[in-house]
Amino acid sequence: MSTTSPTPLLGVAATDSAATAPERRRPSLPRWTREPLLHFVLLGALLFIADHIVAARADDPRTIIVSAQVDGHAQEIFMQQRARLPNAQELDALRRVWLDNEVLYREGLAMQMDKGDDAIRERVIFKALSVVDANVKLPKIEDKPLREWFESHREKYDEPARYDFQEAALSGDSSEAAVRTFVDALNAGTPPDTQAGLRVFKSRPRSNLVQSYGAEFPKELEESPAGVWRAMRTKDGWRAMRLDFVAAPKPADYKRLRNVVFADWKDTIAAEQRSAAVRELAKKYTIRYESDEAGAAKTATAAPSAHAGADE
Repeated sequence: MSTTSPTPLLGVAATDSAATAPERRRPSLPRWTREPLLHFVLLGALLFIADHIVAARADDPRTIIVSAQVDGHAQEIFMQQRARLPNAQELDALRRVWLDNEVLYREGLAMQMDKGDDAIRERVIFKALSVVDANVKLPKIEDKPLREWFESHREKYDEPARYDFQEAALSGDSSEAAVRTFVDALNAGTPPDTQAGLRVFKSRPRSNLVQSYGAEFPKELEESPAGVWRAMRTKDGWRAMRLDFVAAPKPADYKRLRNVVFADWKDTIAAEQRSAAVRELAKKYTIRYESDEAGAAKTATAAPSAHAGADE
């Protein structure tokens, strides 16, 4: 009965001589290399190296990056509320608020306050802030320093001057010449142009006028005679304005507002202590601003070309 020869291995000829040839033994490794303990140690070392590499690539928990995305989100919210982009000082204040929250968030994570919490970020920040608030100690306040604090913040309590006025804005040509011609017609009793929009404002405080029309506008309006149309320059161009009435400012009465002042003082001092505590926590972190780094990179990139141009 014939038998089928086994299929030869790849790269090895299956011959009778190979089958009958004495087996060649490979050089044996030292006995210690086959010890299980050595394998365990080597595996542990490899895992340690891999973990070190991964950790090196991960974000440093002690570094906070105020990214361009943070700035963009802050500018978007500011634009929605103020209808303009924040200036440098306002953007810095918005960054400070975000940074305070980020510090509180990371401190909360370090204290494992995120465990079992679904709405993680907001609640972790709240929990961390609660720890900070627990350490806020208000100093004892007497009437004299409280009154001095009131005087230093009087603008918050005084009733400001309030303005009643009207505005007629041309929808077409709003140049200085066109507005002055329109004002002359209004003062002469000519019916307003159908293309003009008339708006009436009551009891507007000075701060509202500055925000809407510019810093110089309130003074010019005050100096206008009541009931007379005048051409006035605003931050958005020339407008026809008429002052109707100015209510004089009223100084606040400390005795009548003492309880309100005391509550405001407590809130202010507590907020200052809270901010100082968060700033102290922030010292544990390295703060980096992506926008500043991008600006530095642009400057560094531009410098060689300017130097090359000078050499040429």
